[in-house]
Amino acid sequence: MTGAEPEDLQHSPRSDIAYAVPGTEHAADVVSRCSYLDQGEESGEVVTVAGRLMLLRVQGKLAFGQLRDWTGRIQLFALAPVTDAFDDFCRLNLGDWIAATGEVVRTKRGELSVKVAGWSLLAPALHGFGDKWRGVHDPDVRYRQREVDMWANEGVRDRFLVRSLVVSTIRDLMGARGFVEVETPVLQPLYGGANAKPFVTHYNSMHADFYLRISLELYLKRLVVGGIERVYEIGRVFRNEGISPKYNPEFTMLEAYQAYGDYTDMAELVEYITLGAVEAVHGRPRITFQGREVDFTRPWRKATLLELVEETTGVELDLSMAPAELRKRAEGLGVAVEDFWDEGALVTEVYEKTTEPNLWGPVHVMDYPVSVSPLTRRHRTKEGFVERITPIVAGRELGECYSELVDPDDQRARFVAQAEAAARGYDEAMVLDEDFLRALERGMPPTGGIGLGVDRLVMLLTDVSHIREVLLFPALRPEAGREAERESEGEIASENP
Repeated sequence: MTGAEPEDLQHSPRSDIAYAVPGTEHAADVVSRCSYLDQGEESGEVVTVAGRLMLLRVQGKLAFGQLRDWTGRIQLFALAPVTDAFDDFCRLNLGDWIAATGEVVRTKRGELSVKVAGWSLLAPALHGFGDKWRGVHDPDVRYRQREVDMWANEGVRDRFLVRSLVVSTIRDLMGARGFVEVETPVLQPLYGGANAKPFVTHYNSMHADFYLRISLELYLKRLVVGGIERVYEIGRVFRNEGISPKYNPEFTMLEAYQAYGDYTDMAELVEYITLGAVEAVHGRPRITFQGREVDFTRPWRKATLLELVEETTGVELDLSMAPAELRKRAEGLGVAVEDFWDEGALVTEVYEKTTEPNLWGPVHVMDYPVSVSPLTRRHRTKEGFVERITPIVAGRELGECYSELVDPDDQRARFVAQAEAAARGYDEAMVLDEDFLRALERGMPPTGGIGLGVDRLVMLLTDVSHIREVLLFPALRPEAGREAERESEGEIASENP
């Protein structure tokens, strides 16, 4: 017997369900503490455990259940002469939340168990949780009803516990380096700090359109101007773009700014943060991602964007080349180009299409063209370039490192150039932000900055290739009415044996 079939999941209103269960212990703690027991041995220790009943097998006057909580699982061993309301216990449904009290024993078959003396129903499960052997695999069910995914599929909950560990580790590491965490506005009168399309909403009381932020950058830089010399934020940003294995319109970024630093200092900070997170999760500097090893041991390789393009494709590119020649070389490599792109955009597009996906890394890609980096300081020795580093791991950007642009006149000229690009059809161009320019005019010291994708870091550390696997509730198309919702519920139920 495996509990009631889904269509039989019916419970009468209960007035006796507990409001709290004091004194419960985690399954993993009980298993660890009592692992010394031999087959058939009793501990004499009585415990109370609570969680979901995910398996139930009845054999006459015996019943075996599997109780799962967020730390692990433990077997429940029920006997008719010992267990209160034994018949009711045998009629529990898979997925019911229960609490059980009893002595910790190891059965004759060697399974560590709680020999149930008393138990109580804490919350009935009115829908099933998938096939105990196969789980739930329908993507719409998994991502739309994550609470089902967590119970039905092994490892899903653990992945999000890893995410929590990564975020807390980042905070500890940033604090150890003297950075101050802050919060900046999510709703902004102007969107800035990145080349992206914003989500727009209307602020009724102000009679004005506002935007969900596409970056954390500009407000954090204003705080450096205000004297917070090391500042960071871990926050949600929103970009009105498509969905892919690498992109979700809502994602989490770490952005940090350090006065008196430059892009090489910030590249070192990325290495420090990343290696710290890797070791916190895996206990060593190496991981396996999609079947290949990645070694995060410091220092990482550094190479310029143009060097890596030539290394990968065998084709030499340079900003001094005529645009027609750059277009010809790009098209010869199978890269589609737009008529309005300048030399910097052409070179960067070739890199992104031909080279970046093939960099396993970790590698710091250095020195980007000025035209694709409107908030970055010009390179101190290379005409036409800026001091920008992109850390690449497993063919994907992990983040960005900058020597930040602190010259208000240069920044204004870059904003104007972005406006001109927008007039030519570039719909992701930045807007001119007078508040930010006014802050720069008050004086900003030399500053290094980073933006690091938290979701992408968690993807690496949990060995998943799609960003939706590390977002609790990824973006999905709205369900087409109540009928679709009922069908999804039916799909869940149909998975239950």
